[in-house]
Amino acid sequence: MKRIIAPSFLASNFLQLASEVAMVNESAAEWLHLDIMDGRFVPNISFGLPVVEHIASATKKFCDVHLMIVEPEKYITDFKKAGADQLCVHIEACPHLHRVLEQIHDQDMKAGIAVNPHTPIDFLKDIIQHADVVNLMSVNPGFGGQAFIEHTYTKIKELRKMIDDKGLDTLIQIDGGVTQQNARTLFDTGANVLVAGSSVFKAADPKRAIADLLDA
Repeated sequence: MKRIIAPSFLASNFLQLASEVAMVNESAAEWLHLDIMDGRFVPNISFGLPVVEHIASATKKFCDVHLMIVEPEKYITDFKKAGADQLCVHIEACPHLHRVLEQIHDQDMKAGIAVNPHTPIDFLKDIIQHADVVNLMSVNPGFGGQAFIEHTYTKIKELRKMIDDKGLDTLIQIDGGVTQQNARTLFDTGANVLVAGSSVFKAADPKRAIADLLDA
């Protein structure tokens, strides 16, 4: 089963973004994960379009942009222009989720659905076939460095069964609290993509940390 590590730049050193991007460029990571927070959907503000544009211009890696914002449909074209390869929107923020996923696909980007820890997997049963990836939040969204929510393993199993039963190739992404200690279990349970922030950027050897997560 496909394995991908997506270093989360929320945990990077913003004063050294060029070198942080260069490090990931030289690593085994296939994706970059960029968290956009608006202070409304989540109680935090991160960074916006200019930062995405600069990072995307400095890499050939797949730019996975996670929109933790209300009304994400207003910014789809802007993020495409900034260099996003994939936009992931929250099911809780999109009353017309099918329409939003279609708008993302119309811009030739991959489309993802993010799911908060309290949201049942069953809510995805009528929409998952329109998503390229499902981002299971394994912490409450808004802040990096939080502890992993153990119930996520149950949700991975439920989601993997739904994907397999429908014959889909939708990827399962895990976002939050990913460490060297739980990476193997996450992959073995059915995850494809691990978003890793602190466990990469706070490591003594970030490139080694990425390789270790991938080979867990």
